[in-house]
Amino acid sequence: MKKKHIGSSFDDFLREESIFDQSTAVAVKRVIAWQIEQEMIKQKLTKTVMAKKMHTSRAALNRLLDESDTSLTLLTLTSAASALGKTINLKLKGTTTKAA
Repeated sequence: MKKKHIGSSFDDFLREESIFDQSTAVAVKRVIAWQIEQEMIKQKLTKTVMAKKMHTSRAALNRLLDESDTSLTLLTLTSAASALGKTINLKLKGTTTKAA
């Protein structure tokens, strides 16, 4: 016997609490920071070298790698990708529930 879930989804709960957007932003930033860190490790790049390749400061790179700092700009993101020899692929997806 299959059990169907009871109640609303977790996304609905986050929306009801007015924290869906912030929670999503933090989750996305965690993934981005993790991917950049993993690629830096793979390429054996120190933070100093990475910052130089991005033409930015170590402090700016630290903000990029800070999972909780969601103030990431597209310029910083594309600069990091370019420094790693990568490109960015973003897309908007539909949701199953409508935002309030």
